[in-house]
Amino acid sequence: MTEHILHQDNSSVSPVKTLVQCDFDSTITLEDASFIMLDTFADGDWRKKYQEYQVGEISVGRFNREAFAMVRADRKKLLASIDGRMTMRSGFKELVACCCRKDFRFVIVSNGLDFYIKHILRVNGLPDIELYASRTHFYGDKLSVQYIGPDGAPLDTGFKEAYVEKFLRDGYRVMYIGDGTSDYSPALKCHHIFATGALLERCRREKLTCTPFSGFEEVTAVLERM
Repeated sequence: MTEHILHQDNSSVSPVKTLVQCDFDSTITLEDASFIMLDTFADGDWRKKYQEYQVGEISVGRFNREAFAMVRADRKKLLASIDGRMTMRSGFKELVACCCRKDFRFVIVSNGLDFYIKHILRVNGLPDIELYASRTHFYGDKLSVQYIGPDGAPLDTGFKEAYVEKFLRDGYRVMYIGDGTSDYSPALKCHHIFATGALLERCRREKLTCTPFSGFEEVTAVLERM
């Protein structure tokens, strides 16, 4: 569904309802907060589980459940382990401001965990961004995680795709921003792709049209012309 025409004559067409769906770890931030937490507190070989997920042997939901079941730390300790270590990709606040100004709905949909994403956004002065991520429940120094789809039912895989499909059903023109292998399938369903990292490599390998970016300034420049 990827579109190739980014300019529109708004004088002759009805306004297009636009939504920007953005990944979080290694897209909005340059680091992956969950990896830092797992490296610091997981009592077990969580990277073996990650490799199983990467090659498709287990779902992302199972990876998160089993990896974070190895963690022995409460919310405070987990957040302390990432404070001062997360770098926001340049131009992010300007991107959010652009979407607000143009009345584009900006949504973060992430395979990461809701509690640390909310924390990082709050620390950076952006507490009100719409967010869908793995829901986290703490039980002392243990935690459980679970994905809930847009229909309110638990799901184990296809989390990002489920939200893309929901937004498309709601009549949005969906712009996708991502960096990882898990972003490829949902991005395929969208009208335009902004890609960096492994997603960019995959798009180029598959000869899929996308806009490369290293900073969000490049994304904002395209959105301003829509």
